[in-house]
Amino acid sequence: MSGEALLKAVRAGQTVEAAGLLDGMTDAERRSCLPALKELRKELRTAPWDAGSRVAYPTLHAAGAACHTGAAGAATWIGGADMRWSQASPGVLLHVLGDRETDWLADLTHRLAGRPATSRIPFALLSGLVRLSGCETPTTDTYVRGWVEHIGASWHSGGTVAQKLRREPDLPRMIAALFESLDVTGQIAWLFGDGPGSWYNALAELAEEGTLDRKVLVDACVARLLRGGAPADQRVFLRLLSCLGPTREEERERSADWTALACEAMPAAAWHAQSVLASLALDGELTSRQLAEMSSGVLFRPEKKLVRAQLILLGKVLRRDPSTADVLLPAVAQAFGHEDTEVQERALKLVERHVTALPDSGDGRDRLGELAVDLSPGLRLRARRVLGFEDLGSEPAVHEEVLPPVPERVRLAAAPDSVAELAEEVSALLASGGGVAAFERTLDGLVRHAHRDRDALLEALGPVVARCWWKDADPRYSTAGTYFRESPHGLEGVLAALFEQVGMDTLHAAVQQGTTNGNCRHSALSRAFDARLWEVAYRLRADPMPLLLATPSWDTGLLEPDELVARLTDYRRLDARPGAADFAQALLRVRRDDRTAATAAAARARALGSPEGYRLAQWLAAEGPLLPVSRRRTAGVRILLELGELEEIQGLFPPEFRHLGRPLTVFKDRSHCWHWDVTDRHHWPAVVPGRRELVAARLLRDISTVAVDDSREEAAILPLLAEGDGTAGEALHLCVAYGLGARHPEDRLAAVDALLVLAARGQLDAGRLGADVGELVRRGAVKPSRLAESIRTAAATGAYATVWSVLRDLLPALLADLAAEGASGGPVRGLGELLTVAADCAERSGARGDLAHLAGTAGRRGSSKVVVQARRLRLALTQEAAA
Repeated sequence: MSGEALLKAVRAGQTVEAAGLLDGMTDAERRSCLPALKELRKELRTAPWDAGSRVAYPTLHAAGAACHTGAAGAATWIGGADMRWSQASPGVLLHVLGDRETDWLADLTHRLAGRPATSRIPFALLSGLVRLSGCETPTTDTYVRGWVEHIGASWHSGGTVAQKLRREPDLPRMIAALFESLDVTGQIAWLFGDGPGSWYNALAELAEEGTLDRKVLVDACVARLLRGGAPADQRVFLRLLSCLGPTREEERERSADWTALACEAMPAAAWHAQSVLASLALDGELTSRQLAEMSSGVLFRPEKKLVRAQLILLGKVLRRDPSTADVLLPAVAQAFGHEDTEVQERALKLVERHVTALPDSGDGRDRLGELAVDLSPGLRLRARRVLGFEDLGSEPAVHEEVLPPVPERVRLAAAPDSVAELAEEVSALLASGGGVAAFERTLDGLVRHAHRDRDALLEALGPVVARCWWKDADPRYSTAGTYFRESPHGLEGVLAALFEQVGMDTLHAAVQQGTTNGNCRHSALSRAFDARLWEVAYRLRADPMPLLLATPSWDTGLLEPDELVARLTDYRRLDARPGAADFAQALLRVRRDDRTAATAAAARARALGSPEGYRLAQWLAAEGPLLPVSRRRTAGVRILLELGELEEIQGLFPPEFRHLGRPLTVFKDRSHCWHWDVTDRHHWPAVVPGRRELVAARLLRDISTVAVDDSREEAAILPLLAEGDGTAGEALHLCVAYGLGARHPEDRLAAVDALLVLAARGQLDAGRLGADVGELVRRGAVKPSRLAESIRTAAATGAYATVWSVLRDLLPALLADLAAEGASGGPVRGLGELLTVAADCAERSGARGDLAHLAGTAGRRGSSKVVVQARRLRLALTQEAAA
């Protein structure tokens, strides 16, 4: 009866009555109640969240914990995920568990404390169990996190952090655990701030009064900084270390730790360590050997300010004590190999200033000569002249140009031969998308197998599409018809049609009338791509085709003419009707640049005697592929292109394909665009292979947004366009120009990849690209600072001559603007970085000659980055005279 009464109280959510019943039960009686409580738990898991039965959860939580007589089972029940948001209060749990033995409670305490923090075990429960059991305080992340939050909860308990910490019975142990925790420390910064009542000041106050061991705290802070970790965690310990205020003696004892931090730690910690060591060095409490060891690591850090500060420190020490030159100058010379030439020049100036302090005997001067080989070519010549290192070579070696391998076309594999293999291909495409090759061979496989054995195909694809939202949807509520009315959404629409989730009226309307999704600048490409998919989806239901005519031969989308003739022959033999959109796509893809092959294929096509054969023969006999006339137009800061009419893609082509040959205007084709998803765009170059300028011109405005509007991923298609077929003209070069000035690194990398691929294929017009980028910079469409990052990345691959050929036509426009501003005019932001890359490329590629307006910039007063790098570039371009 007591079990029935307990279950009734739990269902009603009567926690007090349930606790009273549990108090009078033996362990055996409690265990006998568990099966009913577990069944109730299963029942509640499937109940609606707003059901009245939710009131039972807190009582069920407490009752289940009390009825488990094993600590492991009780811990699992208490930490159950389904009751995480409807737990019993810690007071109730402590009441129903309070009659257990202390060893049992200690076991439960450590099991709960060992659970992940996501279990949301209340700290009040954990700390109460510690008091009840008298066990050792746990130091797990979950317990420490709860303890930190408990100490900081001043809004309801009152008192400062320092006052609360003084009342903690096991404070040293918890502070040690706090320093060891990898999960908790980042909370301190945002939970408790940085004010007078913060954790930082509280711990410093307790250390000052002796409640906590000051040396232990300092050692723990330094140890955590040496361990590394997330920047947020590192800033916590750095701030605490500053609050503790180590004495000079404590700093001197840890000089080896400061050295390690200065060389390896995050910038903030490295700055602190460097400042400590600098103070010790200037006070004579750091030996020259220790300073040299520190410098060997700091001088190769990427943070330029940190490196400059180290060189300034070395200069101060050398001025104060010239006798240290034999030890410190080789340390300074290690910066000769730094990637930044400004750092190299600063180090060289320091060596020039103090080299006379080197003893005549010794290996210090020889060591400088060895390290000077790592200087940039221009500085190497200067080191030879000024320092007398004759063995550095009279002329810097010209680096061999490094470009990526030329991408080769890849033949498409045949369509999957079995339905099982096809189902795997479909599953992969639905899960992660795919390129042109995978998509086309899978689409061809669907058509072939639907014609061969539709039932077998449906059976194989059943498990693949089982999780698609439109599969087995209730017809009364299904929105598949509406969803697929505007677009087939790639392969998904074909599959939905195959499984009869798209009505024949929708498919018939799409084939007959095309899409109604506006007339934006992308619609010509998207309509042609979608028209073929709609036709495939319709024919799968109405009149399955034996195969697809337009499946390309190569991954770029090109189709060999003899293969297309062979497929038409199969259609003729099977007396099948080709799809109009499929045949139109095949015509756009068939190769016509090999006139011998095209002429031979035209003769065989004409011999077929079918309308498609005559049309193919006529198409192969014409020259092509042709491009429309284009002209530049400006729109705000943008430079865009307009296209004229392309007459050959008109006439007998289906209506949805004729848009490809219609004019493209800058200001008229601005209707609402729904092509916000960029995932299908990698298929568009394969719609008109051999005419990538058509695709580039229609995508130009979108790609411009990565530079002008700071959008993301629009430039991802650039490498695909660079690897494609056809003329690389004005549109493609403008696309690359915008991509080089993109806001986001991934878009800049895509543009750099495209630039290098074009160069490797011999299709890069460096003069055109440089002039385009220069004009975009002057108009404000491209920021020079972003452009400098892209140009530096391209040069770092070893393409110094290629990058210089672009900069040679880019820099004069920017230098002319600088000259027009007058001597007092400020330089364009990022111009110094561009000149730095230009100087690197000129030195490494052996470039010579004159650059307009460079002499005027180099002749300016001052030592700004623009002036210094302009002088360096001028020296590189006139090295024979300098030598």
